[in-house]
Amino acid sequence: MGTKRGKKVQEALRRGEFTKSVVRIKITSAEIVRILREKNEFSQSELAERTSLTQSTISNIENARTQLGAERAKTLARALRVHPAVLLFPGWDVSEESAA
Repeated sequence: MGTKRGKKVQEALRRGEFTKSVVRIKITSAEIVRILREKNEFSQSELAERTSLTQSTISNIENARTQLGAERAKTLARALRVHPAVLLFPGWDVSEESAA
């Protein structure tokens, strides 16, 4: 970090002035799909058109009546412009869970 602000952040990190963030809410895959759809200002029908899924499938995913699954996550992730892992593992805590 070459900026003045970047140097201040680095110095504060060295001094231990930052504390680890705390998870305040738990979020499900169903909720993250809905949040990202709304963030992108898509209706369920618009997202369905972009993904070749039906509107009822999108609704069922968002209401946790249908499991997301890897293939649907890939399809939705492309339309929502995120990595599929964002949809599949919204509550992943690297400090507590190993990827291996």
